[in-house]
Amino acid sequence: MKKYWSSRIQNLVPYTPGEQPKDRKFIKLNTNENPYPPSPKALEAIHKEAGESLRLYSDPEGVALRKALSKAYGISEKQIFVGNGSDEVLAFAFQAYFGVGDTIVFPDITYSFYPVYAEMFGINCEIVPLNDDFTMPIDKLIGNNNGVVITNPNAPTGIEMSQQDLRRVLEGNPDVVVIVDEAYVDFGGTSALPLLEEYPNLLVVQTMSKSRSLAGLRVGYAFGSENLIQAINCVKNSINSYTLDRLAIVGGAAAVGDQEYFEKTCSMVMETRERTVQRLKELGFQVLPSKSNFIFISHEFVPAKKLFAQLREEGILVRYFDKPRINNFLRVSIGTEEDMATFCDVMEKLVRQS
Repeated sequence: MKKYWSSRIQNLVPYTPGEQPKDRKFIKLNTNENPYPPSPKALEAIHKEAGESLRLYSDPEGVALRKALSKAYGISEKQIFVGNGSDEVLAFAFQAYFGVGDTIVFPDITYSFYPVYAEMFGINCEIVPLNDDFTMPIDKLIGNNNGVVITNPNAPTGIEMSQQDLRRVLEGNPDVVVIVDEAYVDFGGTSALPLLEEYPNLLVVQTMSKSRSLAGLRVGYAFGSENLIQAINCVKNSINSYTLDRLAIVGGAAAVGDQEYFEKTCSMVMETRERTVQRLKELGFQVLPSKSNFIFISHEFVPAKKLFAQLREEGILVRYFDKPRINNFLRVSIGTEEDMATFCDVMEKLVRQS
């Protein structure tokens, strides 16, 4: 029964977020959250702001946060947009650059919010298959489109596109916007930010949910030419001028300013990732090369769907996508060293039982 629903959403299939359990305690390796707490400086700033000032609206332009990002990345404040998580930033970007009836290109295995946005906003999709090794099909991302969307490193595979290949995509699509979603770039990837001066059609989107341990604060941002940023601001101010609350602005700014803590926690995640990869390979798992805070794994003899269910029974949550080409893979977020040791111990037991 969909009475009163608009025709636009009658057949819309919304994005499905990872499970957030409430009935029991799990080792949560299913939503790519950072296993370490936010910067103490961010928490201090949030606590300080959480007072009488909350009766006042937040700064609609997020100046303090944009100043912090500008200082950290060496990019003009006028080239930075801040919003309520990278999901909102991406939604605004889709509306800012792609019109009804336009055709955008992205891979068949990527962030599953992209087709939802496209359907929601009346945008056509040309979905091109990744190569057999799950790398990007560069030639198929070039030409005959009204925009390109890339997650780099990709999700859920974790594989990174080279800067050389990204340049080919940008140069092959000079008249349309190329969105590069860098939600996971801080875990060993190479950012496209240095390319901004060369390519006015490049928009780079990042988030504080992963590497800054602020998933619950909802802070995302985009870098691009002043022209591209003005377009997103036009959409934002036509929907909701106050996308970030006062706590998010000060907490995000403080987190960006704590470079030492940021580098320390990212390094810890990467080191744990590599130790986990090695152990899983010893158990016979195929592990795709990852530059993210998760790994994508498959076992030749033990079905992923079976492992997914067994892990849940053991109190461990991972992500399973029942989709073509990847229905024998599990996406596993990197937790603490202790979390991943437990995960590997359980995996060893399950593999031996099979």
